[in-house]
Amino acid sequence: MEQGKRKLSGKEKFAYGIGAVGKDMVYMLSASYILYYYQDIMGVAAWIMGIILLIARVFDAFNDPLMGVLVAKTKTKWGKFRPWLFIGTLTNAVVLFLMFAAPPTLTGSGLVAYAAIFYILWGVTYTMMDIPYWSMVPAFTDGGKERENMSALGRTCAGVGSAIVTVVTVLTVSALGNLAVGKSADNRTLNLTEATAYVVEMDETGAATGNVKTLTGDVALNITADKSEFENAFSYSANNNGSNVNYTVTVGSLSFANQGDDVVSLNGLDVASDGESSEAVVAVYVNEEQFASINESDSISADLSSKKQVEREGFKWFSLIVAVLFFVFILITCLFIKEKSTVDVQTAKVGDMFKALLQNDQAMAMVITIVLVNSATYITSNLLIYFFKYDLGGSNWQGDYTTFNTFAGACQILAMMAFFPLLRKFFNTMKIFYICIFSAIGGYVVLLVMALTGTSTVYPFLVPGFFIMSAVGMLNVIVTVFLANTVDYGELKNNRRDESVIFSMQTFVVKLASGIAALVASICLSIFNISSSDSTYKALDGSIAAGLKGKISDIVANGATVVSNNSVIGLRFVMTVLPVFVLVIAFIIFKARYILTDEKIEEISKELKAKRA
Repeated sequence: MEQGKRKLSGKEKFAYGIGAVGKDMVYMLSASYILYYYQDIMGVAAWIMGIILLIARVFDAFNDPLMGVLVAKTKTKWGKFRPWLFIGTLTNAVVLFLMFAAPPTLTGSGLVAYAAIFYILWGVTYTMMDIPYWSMVPAFTDGGKERENMSALGRTCAGVGSAIVTVVTVLTVSALGNLAVGKSADNRTLNLTEATAYVVEMDETGAATGNVKTLTGDVALNITADKSEFENAFSYSANNNGSNVNYTVTVGSLSFANQGDDVVSLNGLDVASDGESSEAVVAVYVNEEQFASINESDSISADLSSKKQVEREGFKWFSLIVAVLFFVFILITCLFIKEKSTVDVQTAKVGDMFKALLQNDQAMAMVITIVLVNSATYITSNLLIYFFKYDLGGSNWQGDYTTFNTFAGACQILAMMAFFPLLRKFFNTMKIFYICIFSAIGGYVVLLVMALTGTSTVYPFLVPGFFIMSAVGMLNVIVTVFLANTVDYGELKNNRRDESVIFSMQTFVVKLASGIAALVASICLSIFNISSSDSTYKALDGSIAAGLKGKISDIVANGATVVSNNSVIGLRFVMTVLPVFVLVIAFIIFKARYILTDEKIEEISKELKAKRA
């Protein structure tokens, strides 16, 4: 029996699948949380992060195809793919940790440069292992059911990896961060007795009315944080939807806190200073009844405990855990997967490679479809954390976010493991693709209706989540099968089997989609001013304290607010209507261009076997 036709063992299938788990744990951590980490935690402006993410994807336009050529030209006693799997995984794991371990003392252009360098390096090293991983599929299968089953296995296990990170990240980061900060010797308490204090009135919709009182009584601010936070200008913000600080505040006879029993939360809190020796500015946001009971002569005292360091430390240690698991899982793949294909993967110059891709109209059709489908889903996943934090909100937003992601991740895995095989008994892959597209569109419409009608609990949102994430799970399997089919099509049409080249394009387009989605998300956050970072007010003449005073002046003049109803409505439309529009375009292009039905693939497979005989 030919080696290429030998049935894969259970050990080999497990080794291939466990690699996909680790690989997509890393990818999901980067794709879903890199914007949140550098914007909300580290304070980089959303639009700057959007540009960085998009530039990294443009860079990949050159890097990914070159990587495909390098894989095709590689000849070692360990094969073409495993050396790159090992090297890429090791370097990517190191870069991942460094990317989520930005030094807290970095600010301004230094922090931007750090984010840009390590994110681009992350993309380069991820490509080094991702292309050979997926290129293995057509390399050790002959097509048909075995290839489809291995593609489904890889995508299913990748979905498991994505789901694990999606479900556990927020709560695990909080737990690890609290553990790390609790043992930190760098915490200190800063006592500020000279500060300008404002009380701002908010109406029942959460919008500022324009009424502001300047307090003339004593001010006592006690801020506990990592000492590095006091080395330069610092700011803290909190509202009902989220915060980067825990607080207990007393204004006159009123007391507020955002944790503990019988909590009475402020509508918002801002604290800013240009350094520990500089004047501080504090603004508390209260409802109309509370505002009326406060006198301008009242004193204010506040005990604040920074949560910035908690999330910084949490992401650092969580990324280390993910990086180690990633390396171990891919090492298992390298040790137990043997390259069995008898097909000789021919090498090509870069110019020839692009020419071959352009000649493979089916590969190009799938590339465009994958970009569009992934852009739609990544737009939602990038904005989802902001929806739960700033729209649905509440003190338990992290728990609600985790509940939704747990359910959505389970739906995605179930769809790949059960729904897809079940539907495959009744429909061909083309029809299942259409079912998935319309299921996702229907889910987005229901999600928008619920958001606009004021649904305030997480559980009703599980209904649209089921339809969207089930569709995403099956689409992950289907598009990989379709792309693998284009390898055979290209071999028959162009007399060359460009599997590494075509799968390098899959890596590129998926990352391109994540870059586009991150840019869209960052533009949305900037336009609608949705953030708990210092983007809610800007430094004025180099002073962040003056910037907060300027924000209060704007409130007096215009009744401005941090996260208004218009802002959250804009967020709702961007995360639902825009993905629907993109999915409709994907449907139109796919239906018009892709012709590789099950019958057509069977016909191509027969012709190739006859040609090779």
